[in-house]
This record gives sequence, structure tokens and C-alpha cells, in this order.
Amino acid sequence: MIRPYVRTGGQIRPGRAVRLESVVIAATGPTTDLGPDTRRVMSLFSPGRGGLAVADIAAALQLPPSTVRILVSSLMDSGHLASPAAADSDQPETDLLQKVLDGLRELV
Repeated sequence: MIRPYVRTGGQIRPGRAVRLESVVIAATGPTTDLGPDTRRVMSLFSPGRGGLAVADIAAALQLPPSTVRILVSSLMDSGHLASPAAADSDQPETDLLQKVLDGLRELV
């Protein structure tokens, strides 16, 4: 058994706001300078596979989610992973969201 802080290089918190439902994609770049656990994270990304949620990475590697959040944050800082930004046009209108919320409240 390896302690989580050993896997993260002594980090106890992610440097970025990485949530379990955050989707990340692999960016280009060499992975030879990475540690064993960060290489394991990067090995999950194959060409054409798309993005993975942080929770899916934790499950695939059988690591604690808190540890994976720190590893993903480090990989994002180094440019190995990126989080795709949602386009503003993909966001629903506030009026529509309010109508949905009102409709849900009527059901309860």
C-alpha cells in the first residue's frame, strides 16, 4: 500500500478546481518526464477516444478520487491534459431554466 501523498509528490490539494465530474482530454506532448502514476493516467487516453471524467480515471486505475484529482490537476498544469470549454452558444437561456425549475416544483 502506497500513501496518497507519495503518489502525488507530497501535494495534498489540487492546484486547480478539478471536480470528479470534470472531463479532461489529452493534449500533445511527451510523457517521458512523468512519474509512474501520471503515466498511468495518460495511458488511459488513446487517439480518438475522447475525454474522460476524473471519476472514470479513478475507477479505471483503482486509486482514491482525491489522489486522482491532484494527479489530473498536475497534468493540467504541465499541459499534458486539458479541459474542454463549453461554448457559450451551448448554454440554455435563463428563462428556459426558470420554466423548467417552476415545472419541477409543480410536480412536487
